[in-house]
Amino acid sequence: MDGKRPTIRNRGTPELPPSRFATITYEPDPDTPPEERPSPRTVFLRDTSRSVISRNDSPDVGFRTSVNPYRGCEHGCVYCYARPTHEYLGFSSGLDFETRILVKEDAPELLRKELLSPKWTPQVLALSGVTDPYQPIEARLRITRRIVETLAEFRNPVAIVTKNALVRRDIDLLAELAKHDAAAVYVSVTTLSVELWKNLEPRTTRPERRLETIAALAEAGIPVGAMLAPIIPGLTDQEIPALVDAVAKAGARKAHYILLRLPHAVSDLFADWLERHFPDRKEKVLSRLRSLRGGKLNESRFGARMKGEGIFAKQIEQLFAVSTRKAGLATRSIELSPKAFRRPGLRQLELFD
Repeated sequence: MDGKRPTIRNRGTPELPPSRFATITYEPDPDTPPEERPSPRTVFLRDTSRSVISRNDSPDVGFRTSVNPYRGCEHGCVYCYARPTHEYLGFSSGLDFETRILVKEDAPELLRKELLSPKWTPQVLALSGVTDPYQPIEARLRITRRIVETLAEFRNPVAIVTKNALVRRDIDLLAELAKHDAAAVYVSVTTLSVELWKNLEPRTTRPERRLETIAALAEAGIPVGAMLAPIIPGLTDQEIPALVDAVAKAGARKAHYILLRLPHAVSDLFADWLERHFPDRKEKVLSRLRSLRGGKLNESRFGARMKGEGIFAKQIEQLFAVSTRKAGLATRSIELSPKAFRRPGLRQLELFD
């Protein structure tokens, strides 16, 4: 064997690179035949954090506050930039990220407490920013549903990014928030190729169902946009015109794109994924990425990490601009407002004054 673990069906990666912060790592017995190794099951662990609103000061991100009901993501997208966050928990950014999911069961109650506080300044909350709030376990746990219920109670604006059609379950709440300019959903659409989707994003919603989700949200009066993310040079960049056209026809008001990011161990995980699934394109993709990242596979500098630099970055930017103009998305926008925010509990108390 070449040292690589055998591919696992419906998982983004079988690899378990060591955490940057761990002193002990697990390695399976190399003499155990692949067919005798146990298939990893997803384990859900309780997250006991006592606050739920996260804050960031990145100029590259369009929000300042966010809520993440889960840590880790069962969707298993191999390219996910959030994978290294699992290393802070002592887990691997590889298979652990998609099989060891931390669950914030009391997130809705914590959120309500924070929104009731006079210290909270009404503003757009992103849901979730790190992992998908509508990953498969949400269908059973309904934590995101209860978070959106809380936001609807307070009329606090929310912007959701997801690649799962499960968001359609909450159209009733989102439509109510949308009446107050307090809800927007961005559906992530990476590729229209079913073959590529199966290997790249193994436990997500199929591409055609994501387009149907955009249509359903738009029909319900909910402002909906599309995230073409990530754009993978040499693999998905040629799909930009078709992707933009498809989301526009489905009902998206706006489209954005983000270039592939490969922080820390994700660069090796992605290179391994290319070797497994697209060995003939591996060097082209990696070479193109390096040309966009100043000779590196990843760039963490603000202002450069999302879109890249150089001639190929400019070509992608221009292709996206032309495509959005042609589709009628370049001049449209989605604006959210905190003007309708209210603190229901406090207003009820005021009735007795």
